[in-house]
Amino acid sequence: MTVAVILFAGVAAFAIYASDYYRDADTTHKNLVSSAALPVAQGDGYLAFGDPNAATGIVLYPGAKVEYSAYAPLMRFVAEHGYLAVAVEMPFNFAFFDIDAADRVRAAYPQVDTWWIGGHSLGGSMAAQYAADHADDVAIEGLVLLGAYTASDLSDADLGAVTVYGSNDLILDRDKLAEGATKLPEGAKTVVIEGGNHAGFGDYGPQKGDGEATLPPDDQQKQTADVLAASIEDRESHAKASSAAA
Repeated sequence: MTVAVILFAGVAAFAIYASDYYRDADTTHKNLVSSAALPVAQGDGYLAFGDPNAATGIVLYPGAKVEYSAYAPLMRFVAEHGYLAVAVEMPFNFAFFDIDAADRVRAAYPQVDTWWIGGHSLGGSMAAQYAADHADDVAIEGLVLLGAYTASDLSDADLGAVTVYGSNDLILDRDKLAEGATKLPEGAKTVVIEGGNHAGFGDYGPQKGDGEATLPPDDQQKQTADVLAASIEDRESHAKASSAAA
């Protein structure tokens, strides 16, 4: 076989593999309905939920082979806390193809003062890489890992960080989770949602190899949004206390 034939076969195989992805279960798109209380905007490869003039924004990278709009329910819960919550679309639904996707969201909302970068599963690892690549960016305030761990060393970074995963998650590698915890910034928090699983952060149905959840996905998503809001508030309170002490 020639190199061209081998390359073509590889590309074709990947195309077939990538085409079998987890689709948004919201076929009627009710989660994308905008209202005065909770506006929803479609941008260049992203969906933005909540106040576009919020002081704090959250960018979420989707899990591997998961349609980004499947995180709309979670983003809505986050936006209800007063933040701009943005889910980004990834090429072929793999975050490693566009690690800098947060840049275009930040460019679209320059009025947002600070950002937390996060992701689910593979998306979380890529969000951690983005945070590491922007370690000197004062606008990046924190990292959110949902059913995910970091392979990037952020131990010296001045960031808030929170890891959230479900107790019934059978996809998340616990050994790599423990190893990744040593690479997170000082004060990083870990929250386990009892009865939650890996797929429960989104609305795309059961995921192969995952454990069975014992609570509805919307409960897991609401708890996750509450944890994220608490982490942001803790970070802000700590910053104010430090500023006052200085």
